[in-house]
Amino acid sequence: MKLAVIPARGGSKRIPRKNIKPFCGKPMIAWSIEAARASGCFDRVIVSTDDAEIADVARHYGAEVPFLRPPELSDDHTGTIPVVAHAIDWANTNAAQPVTITCCIYATAAFVSATDLQRGLETLAREGCDYAFSITSYPFPIQRAIRIAEDGRIKMFQPEHFNARSQDLEEAWHDAGQFYWGKADAWLTGKPVFSQFACPVPLPRHRVQDIDTPEDWLCAEALFQLLPNTPDDERIEFGESFVRK
Repeated sequence: MKLAVIPARGGSKRIPRKNIKPFCGKPMIAWSIEAARASGCFDRVIVSTDDAEIADVARHYGAEVPFLRPPELSDDHTGTIPVVAHAIDWANTNAAQPVTITCCIYATAAFVSATDLQRGLETLAREGCDYAFSITSYPFPIQRAIRIAEDGRIKMFQPEHFNARSQDLEEAWHDAGQFYWGKADAWLTGKPVFSQFACPVPLPRHRVQDIDTPEDWLCAEALFQLLPNTPDDERIEFGESFVRK
């Protein structure tokens, strides 16, 4: 069985009720649920939450909420892997078929698309990896990053690259914070996601926006409303090859 797990804790601090706050006409979590359902990748789409209101909203948009997450998995310090593993354990105990593959989709991934979820599943199968997750490139070379020292002056993290040309530096990527495909055994045994066990699913930067602060939220809504429908033949440069969206 292929399972989608959307973690949606009720205790967001920086943006209260973030997971169900209206975003471009729908509760934020609705975008993740609808992308998961539209992808056709999943036998079940489950929202893991500790919050009754979030559960009601999730059901309204077509997700299952067959349990409420226990308190020990609902605090500020609980990581994603234990939450996903808990959902897999529940499904293995209560469903006729065991879970083989699970995709964690964040509730605040408003930019996630059904097509990208399909690409992630294809990558997992093609590469034989334990995980496949969304990444995007940094817009500026991280080797030329600077910091403000205690004396208020500027220092480079890697001063040896001061005279290096941007095009001569290795491109760096970061987690896009949208989805994480993984084999059920990898989630259940707690294998790290950011490791040699994982393969990348590159996304263009204009479809990635972290949403942790009210400022992030405003930027995300503005960008979301400006973006046209992404054409089916958009290609994402990735090294010397191109990955079709």
